[in-house]
Formats: sequence, structure tokens, C-alpha cells
Amino acid sequence: QVQLVESGGGSVQTGGSLRLSCAYSGGTFSDSNIAWFRQGPGKEREAVAAIRWYGEPTFYADSVKDRFTISRDNARDTVYLQMNSLKPEDAAVYYCAATKWRTTWTWANRNHYDYWGRGIQVTVFS
Repeated sequence: QVQLVESGGGSVQTGGSLRLSCAYSGGTFSDSNIAWFRQGPGKEREAVAAIRWYGEPTFYADSVKDRFTISRDNARDTVYLQMNSLKPEDAAVYYCAATKWRTTWTWANRNHYDYWGRGIQVTVFS
């Protein structure tokens, strides 16, 4: 059974940085497309960034483009989300999500992900 475990969340001042990690186990990591989603208080869960199983290309929501970077280390079965220039509106619970091997995939579509982590809190204060 695939498990995803997020780490690296916490509280940071506006303009600061955090790096989230998603550790994957129980399946074939190199077959999986991986994404980060987030859900703020009273908001829908939204796609933030994603990366294909072979690493390219990467995809980003407009709201985080040029500030966030997603990457993967297939040797460590881990995906990272480097978040820079954090804003209060970035505060949310961040979830890692993974697909099984699939031929069709729309990166921002929640229904295209088969496995989810429990989420990790990111707080941004002024």
C-alpha cells in the first residue's frame, strides 16, 4: 500500500521560505506523477504544483509561479516543494498526492490522484 508522508511545514514570517518534503513508500515511485495541493480555511483544495514521473515538465498554479519549485529525487523516493517569498495567502494545509502509472493525467485534477498524504500545516504571519 502506497503511503505518503509530508514534512517540513511550520510557521514563517511573510517573505520567508520553507521546504516541504513528501516521502513515498509502498509502491513504484518512479512510475508516479506527484503533486502538491493545499487547502486554506474555508477554501477548496487547490493544486499548487506537480511533476511528472520522469521529472519534466513541471506545472504550477499562477499564484505560486516563480516563487515555488517542485522537484523529485527518484533515488530517495521523495518530492520536494521549495517555497520562497511566502505570503499570508499561502497559509494552508499542504497535501502530497501521487498517481498510479497512468496514460492520461491532468495535473490539477484531484480525481487523477490515487494516493494522498495526511497533510501538513504551513502558517505565514506578518
